[in-house]
Amino acid sequence: MVYSPHGKELLGAFEKRYEALHPDQDVQWMDMGSQDAYDRIRTERGNPQADVWWGGPMLMFDRAAEEGLLEPYRPSWDSEVPRDEKSDSALWYGTALLPEVIMYNTRTVDSSHAPRDWDALLDPVWKDRIIIRLPLASGTMRMIFASIIERERRRTGNVEAGLRWLRALDANTKSYAADPTQLYLKIAREEGAVTIWDLPDVVIQAKEHAYPFGYVIPAGGTPVITDGIALVKGACHLDAARAFYEFVTSRESMIFQAERFSRIPARRDISPSELPGWIAHLTIHSMNIDWRTVSPHEQEWMHLWDEQVKGRGRTAQ
Repeated sequence: MVYSPHGKELLGAFEKRYEALHPDQDVQWMDMGSQDAYDRIRTERGNPQADVWWGGPMLMFDRAAEEGLLEPYRPSWDSEVPRDEKSDSALWYGTALLPEVIMYNTRTVDSSHAPRDWDALLDPVWKDRIIIRLPLASGTMRMIFASIIERERRRTGNVEAGLRWLRALDANTKSYAADPTQLYLKIAREEGAVTIWDLPDVVIQAKEHAYPFGYVIPAGGTPVITDGIALVKGACHLDAARAFYEFVTSRESMIFQAERFSRIPARRDISPSELPGWIAHLTIHSMNIDWRTVSPHEQEWMHLWDEQVKGRGRTAQ
């Protein structure tokens, strides 16, 4: 059993690929937000139902590791991932890199007029034209919002500056989408024009569904999230889980994921010539974020967002 936010297309593809090599095994998966996966694994710790947790930001895996929810496993490619993209205790490993971008509908927003940086989203021109994925269940959005709060905290010395920034974004936000599918549909149907999301998903949605999605990599720097994988502590099928873990993170599988699902491998033993051109030539200016500093505060900040930001931006203005 695999818990994952990677979507039915990717999960279904790897179910078939793995079972073709292991016909005696049955891969089942549940597609859910990364926060939901973490919450479920935490709730089930006395009677684990999942064997593999595949997908979610590194801070979430760090927290699960601290809570004793993960089973140690050192994969065969341990040396191919930098130290800051894996657990010191082999409890989780990074599989892909997820740069965050500003996504827009190319039918309603000319590329020359799309927001070029985070602060441009606060311009009144985008009022009621922004749709945001509800962050409480989304690891991606939690990391983006936490990054903004940390950026403003470093600049001003206090967290309130980050909350003010998010209130200004809330004032321009038309609605919050309950899940990624709703987010894509709302932007594609022109209910909104702009959102913030991870680059690989933007590319795959435009390619697979012909959605009119373009993107801008924020000029001032963007969070680059390490997407992880781990075995669940007390899993019922550990041997099979280890084999599945190795299969989906092999060089061949990571190249397939890059080609078919636009995922940027975290492994450093894959040369640019083996990857799609857009990945090989990608230039990302990473936002300077000390994730270990953010980690202890992320849940508290999301609680503050829920209580003091959501739906309060226009009142604050």
